[in-house]
Amino acid sequence: MSNSKSDWKCIYKTTSLFEAETIKGNLESANIETVILNKRDSSYLSFGYIEIHVNSANEQAAAEVLNKTNLDEEG
Repeated sequence: MSNSKSDWKCIYKTTSLFEAETIKGNLESANIETVILNKRDSSYLSFGYIEIHVNSANEQAAAEVLNKTNLDEEG
């Protein structure tokens, strides 16, 4: 894993930890290294987001996995 902050891109934001973990699992199934960054307030859970980050080199592949997942859920 690269230590450079600029090498990681946020590809999705949600308020649901379950949704974030599900998306992370889908991305990791496609061999895309994924990091969840929880920016939710610990006292007031209605504030902030949980972000899913991937290495910038995998950003396009991750977007394709997300789009395919969305199409599968709609169809």
